[in-house]
Amino acid sequence: MKFPIYFDYNSTTPIDPLVLEEMMPYLTEKFGNPSSRTHSYGLEAEIAVDIARKRIADLIGASVEEIIFTGTATESINLAIKGFIEALNEDNIHIVTTKIEHSAVLNTCKYIEQFGHKVTYLNVDNSGLIDIEELKSSIKSNTRLVTIQTANNEIGTIQPISEIGEICRENKIVFHTDASQAVGKIPINVDELNIDMLSFSGHKIYGPKGIGVLFIRKKKPTIKIKEQIHGGGQERNLRSGTLNVPAIVGIGKACEICNKELYKESLRLTVYRDRIINNIKARIENSYLNGHPTKRLSTNINFSFKNIDNVQLLREMKDIACSTGSACSSESGEPSHTLIAIGRSPELIRGSVRFGLGRFNTDEEIEYLIKNIVKSVSELRQRAGFLDEIYTRL
Repeated sequence: MKFPIYFDYNSTTPIDPLVLEEMMPYLTEKFGNPSSRTHSYGLEAEIAVDIARKRIADLIGASVEEIIFTGTATESINLAIKGFIEALNEDNIHIVTTKIEHSAVLNTCKYIEQFGHKVTYLNVDNSGLIDIEELKSSIKSNTRLVTIQTANNEIGTIQPISEIGEICRENKIVFHTDASQAVGKIPINVDELNIDMLSFSGHKIYGPKGIGVLFIRKKKPTIKIKEQIHGGGQERNLRSGTLNVPAIVGIGKACEICNKELYKESLRLTVYRDRIINNIKARIENSYLNGHPTKRLSTNINFSFKNIDNVQLLREMKDIACSTGSACSSESGEPSHTLIAIGRSPELIRGSVRFGLGRFNTDEEIEYLIKNIVKSVSELRQRAGFLDEIYTRL
């Protein structure tokens, strides 16, 4: 085994060797600009972009003209929400989202509120699921957009996207979903799920960093978006800038692999996930699984341990690369808004750790993780108990 063992796949994934192999020529001899169609270099790059767009569309059940390339999933989310609201050119627009969205959604919604628009932040239950009835009751005459993540980045809970999409379609409301954690891990068909806009990025699916995708439905209904980056009019005048061809090739290949391996990979990782969860529950007292027990990603395990400080635990497990929560919010030092929303106490939030499973984890690594986490929690608690006893005597 290579140490430290990587168990932070929800944060980012390594590039699959097959993805890197396909990208390399476009970093070297195939360096053309796809907008330069007057010579073979540009045409070669344009064809590569078209192939990638088709692979992405095939993965999510879209058409190629509905796929827009951006720099990140965060940019895709901003383009979807800001671009849609600005294109409406209406006052007092109402948006519905949840309290456990990624910060890219929450902060964009807060930005929109500055212009007089209203946002309803739906509650979730103790497993992270929204209440469908609360969603229905939150809809108003001026509700134009619902943006709810497909799966949570911290606790892995998968939302009832099909029901949400159906409700939005019945009420003629546009439905956007942040699917960054879900694409390539669970089956997604934008038509079957009534999704109007969908955002994700390459580095969550074994592709490169610095490339994002935004699906925008082209008809029934036609979604109008106001561009946020002005320039040469690339990407149907929605996202100007020279296309990052190597990264686009990479995310396209990553999507192709996911399309072929999704069911097989999901089954293998579900077995790993459940083995870890069941062992932790059985062998570590006062351990609490965060997120839904079954309606969760095969890649996500999030536990809270009573009488444990997660920073100390990560130091104790020096051979394990994992996290205390979302990579995007770890620098702030603020308690997880997701764990607060599902009702975890401050003590249990301080004791929460997330393990992300992925394509390259092995049986040997899973067994090592189980032994290491059991041993580390036990030793930390013993030390804490010993110190408490000394302080009591003093």
